[in-house]
Amino acid sequence: MIREISIGISMAAVISMLIMGYDVTPFLFLAVAAGALYYFAKMRGLINVKNFDTVSVAERRDFSFDDIGGQESAIKELKEALDFIKNHCSIKQLGIRPLKGILLTGPPGTGKTLMAKAAANYTDAAFVAASGSEFIEMYAGVGAQRVRKLFQSAREIATRQKKDNALVFIDEIEILGGKRGKTTSHLEYDQTLNQLLVEMDGLKVDDKVRVLLVAATNRDDMLDPALLRPGRFDRRVKVDLPDKEGRLEILKLHTRNKPLAEDVRLEIIAKDTFGFSGAHLESLANEAAILAMREGLEEVSQHHFNESIDKVMMGGKLDKRPSKAEMRRVAVHESGHALLSETVRRGSVSTLTVTPRGDALGYMRQTPDDDTYLYTKDFLENQIAIMLAGSVAEEIILGNRSTGSSGDFEQAVRNADIMLRSGMSKLGVICPDTLPQELKHNTITGIVREQEERVKKYIIESKSIVTQTVDILLEKEKISGEHFRAIMREKSN
Repeated sequence: MIREISIGISMAAVISMLIMGYDVTPFLFLAVAAGALYYFAKMRGLINVKNFDTVSVAERRDFSFDDIGGQESAIKELKEALDFIKNHCSIKQLGIRPLKGILLTGPPGTGKTLMAKAAANYTDAAFVAASGSEFIEMYAGVGAQRVRKLFQSAREIATRQKKDNALVFIDEIEILGGKRGKTTSHLEYDQTLNQLLVEMDGLKVDDKVRVLLVAATNRDDMLDPALLRPGRFDRRVKVDLPDKEGRLEILKLHTRNKPLAEDVRLEIIAKDTFGFSGAHLESLANEAAILAMREGLEEVSQHHFNESIDKVMMGGKLDKRPSKAEMRRVAVHESGHALLSETVRRGSVSTLTVTPRGDALGYMRQTPDDDTYLYTKDFLENQIAIMLAGSVAEEIILGNRSTGSSGDFEQAVRNADIMLRSGMSKLGVICPDTLPQELKHNTITGIVREQEERVKKYIIESKSIVTQTVDILLEKEKISGEHFRAIMREKSN
């Protein structure tokens, strides 16, 4: 508003001077020069410090921990830390130093930002949010200036909202708080981090506005040790991928506003989505509703969720159609995977398809038996066998192999390497750093070849199962795990 009034007054003055016969050229030259100077100074971040818009102030809304599912342990630990803020009078009497920072770590999409918003609501605090990348500029001193402004803005907003607490949230803090000394061209990164350390050291329990810094990162290994020491980030809360019960809770949250058909079983969906984050599950529920809308239905059914799982994991269906020979090879490949998967663990195959999605011409999706975090030797060997089964089936049924198995081989070698490092190979317990490369190569190759011979035996004995499955896949493009198990039972009798 003030800018518009100033422009209007300036234009009126120029017009008046022209009417009176004055030469306005010097004034116009000065105005252009002042405008250019203002523009370049603004680009360098030297002015407009008070109202720069690189730090976004998020208006706190009614968002609580009840709106976050699948993170019970993380929420409990975070609440315990936040209680120090809520009960500041008691901790002052006991001489307890207030918490200055809480670091949320974990994979992307697990709800770290949502937990920061819920923390602001839990402590009745003003909420100010920024991203680590907003503090880094090519000009020295700008980042440090913005850090000072961030904490100043938090106090001003809390005062304006008549609150005693303010919560500053910095996402992707590894950009702002990375280890010092890495950048040798200039000290902008180091100065910015130094200013953040100074601001955290200046937080006191008797401040008029008590400021708490909450930061989030999925690369805590990149952070500077000075930032992580006690007295700065006093709590590190792990926000990990949800387990099966957590995924079920998240699915209930994201489907509560969606009309579900009677055949929907969220427990089955939660079991089939091992490794999904909260963001994945939200996208899954949304994609299922989109599929129902495209079909003109008023309710979301189980098959919509099954289709959405494939879409979230693999990507959308592709328009490209392989030739008949390639389709047959893909069907043989995926049938081999499915055969070995069912052989080593009954009921593990969920879907088998030759429909191209993402980078895959076809795929076999497994249903995990349960969330597994520790792997035995038998489990890893079985996984290697499943990975090799596609290429072995191609060789036995079609007479040769193709390049479509390169990704499978990488996973098989990775599992063999895990066995080597875990002392499950013939070498026993070893030191990976001192192990000769030739010996390592021979050991990993031996593990893979042993499973390859095992797979060949299974494929040869069950060749009829593979050929019948291929014929059905070429006709229908997709069969369920139940259908595949029925084929196995029929051929076994």
